[in-house]
Parts: sequence; structure tokens; C-alpha cells
Amino acid sequence: MTVGNKRRQPSLAQLRAFAAVAEHLHFRDAAGAIGMSQPALSGAVSALEETLGVTLLERTTRKVLLSPEGERIAVRAKAVLAEVGALMEEAEAVRAPFTGVLRLGVIPTVAPYLLPTVLRLVHERYPHLDLQVHEEQTASLVDGLANGRLDLLLLAVPLGVPGVAELPLFDEDFVLVTPLDHWLGGREGIPREALRELNLLLLDEGHCLRDQALDICREAGREDAPVTTTAAGLSTLVQLVAGGLGVTLLPRTALKVEISRSSQLLTGYFTDPAPTRRVALAMRAGAARGAEYEELAAALRQALRPLPVRVLDRDA
Repeated sequence: MTVGNKRRQPSLAQLRAFAAVAEHLHFRDAAGAIGMSQPALSGAVSALEETLGVTLLERTTRKVLLSPEGERIAVRAKAVLAEVGALMEEAEAVRAPFTGVLRLGVIPTVAPYLLPTVLRLVHERYPHLDLQVHEEQTASLVDGLANGRLDLLLLAVPLGVPGVAELPLFDEDFVLVTPLDHWLGGREGIPREALRELNLLLLDEGHCLRDQALDICREAGREDAPVTTTAAGLSTLVQLVAGGLGVTLLPRTALKVEISRSSQLLTGYFTDPAPTRRVALAMRAGAARGAEYEELAAALRQALRPLPVRVLDRDA
């Protein structure tokens, strides 16, 4: 009954054949129920008896009966087959796209402005997806993606991180937010060079939007880094501007939400090409759910079209 030091184990086909006979107590009916020929069914049950070393059936010329041992084994066989069925159902659920948990990391300068669109899309199109959102700064998100704590990121790119694939969604312009009495308030066609002399308020270190603002200033020819006043979030930054402490740069997607917080603000627009940022989904290169994430990115591009952004093609 053993091969080497291992006891032989019954096959699922043997268990399925025996369970069918135990249910029908008739070889022909049992064979028909599971789509097996009668000789194959009889052979599978005999093989199971040999494997287990137990007589499972009492065969007569008129009927089939379960032996006392067979009655006990039949209960176990049915339980095993039920568990295998449950395993297959679970595997099918795992294979089905947009089911199970998706842990999405989002940067603070994107979350308040894009999440309403993301959550509405997921609710309407992917109702079986368990979306879990984590708002963190870029460095923490990238680390979470690398160690498997997060599955997908929504943030500004490029990241330039090995092993991370980016799925671009859109580009958006930056605008200049000023107090009511500022000379650039409400103007259009503002040259980037104007940033050289402005008292620019920034987010705290660690925010990618701070780094982007500094890059824009450097491109405009500004050599110093304005650091007299900083804020932990865009809402605070905008209130500092409303209080007359300086001006700031906002991405267009944040404008409607943040400007509505105060009547003491004006918006200025840069001449083309305006300073921009790119927002994308980011995933581990070769992720098992990569095709699913690409489909989500395509759906997001369509859902984001009403926003003041330039939606990108997949290969942008």
C-alpha cells in the first residue's frame, strides 16, 4: 500500500466515482451522473478500495450496498469533494478581474481632487472590487509598492524608480493663486519669468508638489529657493495666500475645491506652454494583475475627461 515511504493517496476521480456510487447505489446510474463509463467507474472504485485497503461496497447480482466502512468513508469523500469544489470557486473568483482587495496609494495633492471620480468609477463599474485607499507622500507610497503593502499608486510622475511601471493618465497645468490685491491676480498670459521675483509659498519637504514648484522656479531662472513659509497641505497653503503672505502654484484639478474656500483669492494663468505635471497610475513591473490595472487606467482616462486636464494616450 505504499510507494517508498509514502502512503498512496486516492485520486479525485476515484473519490468522485465512489461518492456517485454511494449516492445512487447503482453503477449504471452513478456512471451516467458523472459522465463516466460504467467499466471506468467500477475500476475507479476498485482502485480506491485497493489504495485505502478497505472494502467499500458489498456487491451482489441484484444491488450494491455500502459496507459499514464504506458508509464512513463516503461521508469523508463527499466532504473532500465539497472542499475541492469550494477551492475551484475561490480560484475562479481570484481569476475574475476586479474582485478581491485592491490597495491604492494616493498622494495628498491628488487625493481630494481625483478620488471622487475614482470612487464613483469603481462603485459603478467594479462593484465587487474591495478598494482600500491609503493617502501618503510619494516616498512612502513607492516603498509600500515595493514591499507589497500597496498594489497600485495614483501620483505625479515620472518616478524614475527601477521595477515600477507607470500608466500615464493626464497632464495638467499649474496656475498662480494670488491675493485680491496682487498685480498678477486674474491675469492671463503670465510669463514664467514672473516667478523669479514672487514670494512663493510652498508645501513642506516630502511633497512632490514642492519639488515640482521648485523645478518650475529654476526653469524660470530663479536661483534661490523660497522657504520662508511652508504648509502641510494645499488647503493651508491657499489660506496663507488669502491672508496676504504670498502666492502659490496649484494644479488645475485642485483649483475648484481650494479657491472656493476663500473670497480673497484670484487666479492667474501662464502663457503657453504653461508649467505642468503628469499624473499616472504606477504598479510593480510584471505585476500579476497588470492587465487589470491597465484596463482600470483606460477607464479612468475616460472618467477624468470632464476635469480641466489633458487626458493622455496609453503610450504617452
